[in-house]
Amino acid sequence: MPHKFGRILYGGDYNPNQWPKEIWKEDMRIFKDARINSASINIFSWAKIQPSEEEYDFSQLDEIVEMLSAENYDIVMATSTAAMPAWMVKKYPEVARVDYQGRKHKFGQRHNACPNSTVFQKYASALVEQLAKRYADNKHVTCWHISNEYGGDCYCENCEKAFRVWLRNKYKSIETLNEAWNMEFWGHTVYEWDEIVLPNMLGDGMEDGINTAFAGLSIDYRRFNSDSMLNNYKMERDIVRRYNSDVVITTNLMGAYKNLDYFKWAKEMDIVSWDNYPSLDTPWSYVAMNHDLMRGLKSEPFMLMEQTPSQQNWQPYNSLKRPGQMRAQSYQTIAHGADTVQFFQLRRSVGGCEKFHGAVIAHVGTEDTRVFREVKQLGEELASLGTSTLGSVNETPVGMIFDWDNYWSFEYTSGPSVALEYVDQIHRYYKYFYDNNIGVSMIPWDGEFAKYKVIVAPVLYMVKKSMKEALEEYVKNGGILITTYMSGLVNESDNVYLGGYPGPLRNLTGVWVEEIDALLPQDQNEAIFADGYRSKCTIVCDLIHLEGADCMATYGRDFYAGMPAVTKNQYGAGCTYYIGSCMDQEGIAKVMEMAVSDGGVKPLVANATKLEITCRKAADWDFYFVMNFTDEVLEVPSEFVGNEDVLTGQPVQAGDVMKKYDVKIVKVKRQ
Repeated sequence: MPHKFGRILYGGDYNPNQWPKEIWKEDMRIFKDARINSASINIFSWAKIQPSEEEYDFSQLDEIVEMLSAENYDIVMATSTAAMPAWMVKKYPEVARVDYQGRKHKFGQRHNACPNSTVFQKYASALVEQLAKRYADNKHVTCWHISNEYGGDCYCENCEKAFRVWLRNKYKSIETLNEAWNMEFWGHTVYEWDEIVLPNMLGDGMEDGINTAFAGLSIDYRRFNSDSMLNNYKMERDIVRRYNSDVVITTNLMGAYKNLDYFKWAKEMDIVSWDNYPSLDTPWSYVAMNHDLMRGLKSEPFMLMEQTPSQQNWQPYNSLKRPGQMRAQSYQTIAHGADTVQFFQLRRSVGGCEKFHGAVIAHVGTEDTRVFREVKQLGEELASLGTSTLGSVNETPVGMIFDWDNYWSFEYTSGPSVALEYVDQIHRYYKYFYDNNIGVSMIPWDGEFAKYKVIVAPVLYMVKKSMKEALEEYVKNGGILITTYMSGLVNESDNVYLGGYPGPLRNLTGVWVEEIDALLPQDQNEAIFADGYRSKCTIVCDLIHLEGADCMATYGRDFYAGMPAVTKNQYGAGCTYYIGSCMDQEGIAKVMEMAVSDGGVKPLVANATKLEITCRKAADWDFYFVMNFTDEVLEVPSEFVGNEDVLTGQPVQAGDVMKKYDVKIVKVKRQ
């Protein structure tokens, strides 16, 4: 696959406007020592470059661009629209957001503009026009960074009016809308479009901000909010594109962030970029899953736009990254598809809420720090890699469905258990493949299913139009599908499929789920497999009747003891596994092993290992990233003996071992 950049971009957020000019020269010297070659600039500079409604001042930004260009940097030019200047809110207060509680905000914070404010759109467009005219021809501006970390929501009158227009375009008639939202419930039928109100705490949203009286309404609002912000992105992107038809344009996403439908966003982005901020105790499998999700949005390599070189400042406990951790984490990112490694931030700010957020240059102001030495080591290694990994791809035998409509609808569900969280459920099944070094691609509900030997669709609560047919076709043609409890229950308006659970998946799974039991946190059941193995079951238990499927495990307790807990249904040339309860990781592994065996899926290495191993494929070479994130000393798999570790230039030797945070990139000639 052609790569977007001429080298691995190594750098990050740079804010020289916060510092006197004598610091700039010192920064250039220190960054050069670390082999930093890129800088993301102008991210929050709107107030600096437009001090009033009628006035622009690009003098300082010009100097910054000239300095970086002279140093041969790849410049990631942001549009500065992520935070409005004070004069705009003062003169046009309607640009500020209204929150879920119905409170009108004043000037402050960021993500502070109503996405449907025509005033905001007018001034944002004008600013981007000025920036694009001025810098689009600069060959060093190799990427445009629209806004920054789009997020949040707004419940103001601008949004309410725009939502009604959005709904009219979607439903065409008020009768169709009432039917979709089941507005006969509680006598909520509306007769005019202007009777529709936004689902915040003043309307049909519930006080906790999590639940809603009408999920169809609230899901549509989430779709609308995501579309509204996407329209802002497209507005700015299109202005830049008019002045440069070839430059890469992106905005930084945030992993499994709930508010925005990233699969829809990715279609409008030249390359996906994202900000990776795990905690010290975040499982490495969860970090890897987020990388695979970001790669899966376009099925292409992505940008790491932000990570911290040392510690964060906004989590409850902001632990330091341990020696070697930043380097290993960066290589994990590349292993899962990144073509860049960038930090927030390059120099630690002197004030504001992020002044203790980590940086390449700490408050001491010199390169004589542990963190800088690690940044320098990584920079030298990335420079030595050159372009060898750029554009290389992750080909995987397993696809896992991740869907924002399901995310929203699943977590709006009133019952059966508050312990059901969408991303947690996805991770439970992803972890098996991570632990066994089997590659996974996170895929949309309407993805190319035929590319995968096995597809996993946990908690596929909402089954949208054509999804049933696509899954049936996949399995009929020999695919292996795994789905679970809380699947096939509702349509895209969150109305229940009548005729028995799992609704449109009933024939495919060969089961009828009569009831769903919710277990208290202190309670559990068990799934007993044919070989006697017992898996702990928590959260929910489906009461399953067989309708053609085979029983693979039964419940061991309660009045439904002996009823099926796990089933397998032959369908055409393939089969579907249905997991009826939230089993422990060992129980999940038991089912996954059956499924991958049916699908002919093999791990990347023959023998089990606790090392994380991921493969990226270039034109003639396969690059195996071998990483140790455990506390144990582990031996390198024998398959790699004799092949070059490109980080050292030496062949892997029999008996080589790896300590915690050690990394090897093993280069294997394609057969």
